[in-house]
Amino acid sequence: MHESWKPFLNSEFNKPYFKELSSFLTEEYKTKTIFPPKQAVFRAFSTDLENVKVVILGQDPYHTPGVADGLAFSVKSPDYMPPSLVNIYKEIDSDLGAHVNKTGDLTNWQKQGVLLLNNVLTVEAHKAGSHRGKGWEIFTEETIKYLNDKKENLVFILWGRDARSKKSLIDEKKHLVLESAHPSPLSAYHGFFGSKPFSKCNEYLNAHGKTPILF
Repeated sequence: MHESWKPFLNSEFNKPYFKELSSFLTEEYKTKTIFPPKQAVFRAFSTDLENVKVVILGQDPYHTPGVADGLAFSVKSPDYMPPSLVNIYKEIDSDLGAHVNKTGDLTNWQKQGVLLLNNVLTVEAHKAGSHRGKGWEIFTEETIKYLNDKKENLVFILWGRDARSKKSLIDEKKHLVLESAHPSPLSAYHGFFGSKPFSKCNEYLNAHGKTPILF
């Protein structure tokens, strides 16, 4: 975790809801196969808060073994490209002409100031949504509120119902909100394809004197 996030994270870690969540996760990691690896759960927060320009909010981590790496939609494996990420790259190609990343590792986006955050930060193997309702949603809400208050002219990209439920937490006079269906194969054709979030994001960043993201 980057130093810039410590005041916020320490405050959340000491709240009753997070202590309950922490106890739950301790037992889950002891007795089940949970993703991402414990040391990568807060990897999104290794992005310097000062450098955050874009927030991409998804649902929960990939539940296939060896895939989730702690950044929403990102994977470390050079041999596997999740269907959601395939669709993200298709939309980038349609929107911007080509995608810069050639693997599923989105660390380069993170380095440019993209906070890749899921609504729920952990999941049991092969059980999508298995850690919903355990406290992560409160943590994510607090993160969005914190970013909304502390920052100016962020781009919030909300993909899917869970992410879009956070829209009311964002002051649209201060920030740009882009929302659509989730890029998963189940929903991509119901509003994700053709939504052009990447060009809209970069147009907004340009208009506010910020360097566009090389997607």
